Amino acid sequence: MPDVRIPLCVALCMFAFGLAAHAAEPAASRDALVEKSSPDLLPVAKARAAALKSLALVRPGTAAAALPTVEEVGDVDSFARNVTWLGLTQGNVTLTHGGCPSPAVADKPCVALNASPASTAFALDDIARVVLPAKASHSLLCHWFSPALAISYQNPGATPVVARLNYNPTLTVENEVLNDPALIDPTTGVAFGGKLRTSMTASERFEVPLAPGMQLNTRERDSAVCIAGFINQRTLVGTFGLSEAQARQFFRKKTTIRLNVIGFAQYVNEASLVLGLRIVGD
Repeated sequence: MPDVRIPLCVALCMFAFGLAAHAAEPAASRDALVEKSSPDLLPVAKARAAALKSLALVRPGTAAAALPTVEEVGDVDSFARNVTWLGLTQGNVTLTHGGCPSPAVADKPCVALNASPASTAFALDDIARVVLPAKASHSLLCHWFSPALAISYQNPGATPVVARLNYNPTLTVENEVLNDPALIDPTTGVAFGGKLRTSMTASERFEVPLAPGMQLNTRERDSAVCIAGFINQRTLVGTFGLSEAQARQFFRKKTTIRLNVIGFAQYVNEASLVLGLRIVGD
């Protein structure tokens, strides 16, 4: 009969190591909190009720019978409107043990990884951007987020480990309507100051078991398409507290969208994160 004790021991050791590594991560990371409240998700009942109460369900100049209700289609503001192509950008992030350029290269962010087994947390703002003219969209901004990742995991030690790479992209949205000091950002408790941060519900978490001395190279490619949009007229009212008039005015003003990414790496030797972002509207 084959001896199952060795593989069982390896599995148990790797499980125990995984628990210890999870304990080392932040208990309530900023990315998880941002993504949980993302406007890209359909609103909870309370926010939905506030949006329904605050926003007219009929477009100006349109008969009530001509449009379905929110309960029927979920989003009457964009119902039957054409999709408009609004812009494309790309962030290029390098994670490396080989040292980052000094001085830093503009729009080519680099993260110097700590030596294993130590982990590395990173937070990079404004790695790419799109500037939209006034009236670029009617009632929402929607993302097509397409990451292409090349990751090299490595275990230099003599015991099994679990390598990890987590990342979460967020967007900073700048618009002059948010300069009103009376408007308070519910995610921070202070005035917006001209901008808000939102999520695309596009975070990813990779966990790879590695035997002693093992190196593994992988490529990951996928896309995340918006649900409700990273910003839309109803969440500006129901979630962020703007008035109906302010929400309409928001889409009549110039808007700048900046791509950010925060994450965590452990037992990663090198990684290239190419983060493509296309924006569409209605």
